[in-house]
Amino acid sequence: MAVGVIETLGFPAVLAAADAMVKSAAVTIVYYGQAESARMLVAVRGHVAEVKTAVAAGIAAGEQAHGGQVITHYIVPNPPENVETILPIHFTEESEPFRMF
Repeated sequence: MAVGVIETLGFPAVLAAADAMVKSAAVTIVYYGQAESARMLVAVRGHVAEVKTAVAAGIAAGEQAHGGQVITHYIVPNPPENVETILPIHFTEESEPFRMF
């Protein structure tokens, strides 16, 4: 399982990115939040190839949103257990019903 994160400027761009990610690949949103100021981020989990597809779609959608700007993105294939435990990238009770296998 990989994790992919996209950081955007503004809510419309992160909404467009999240929507495109879950529609384009078998991934699950595991985290959404505000990084700082108007910067928003969304993290997805899934198989490495699915996360790569999802992040590419999310970047394109985030850039196309009116006034949208993707600031940065990153994919971590197979993060170690200690990273999953400490950072908010693990599956939760909220995300479990939407988990893609």
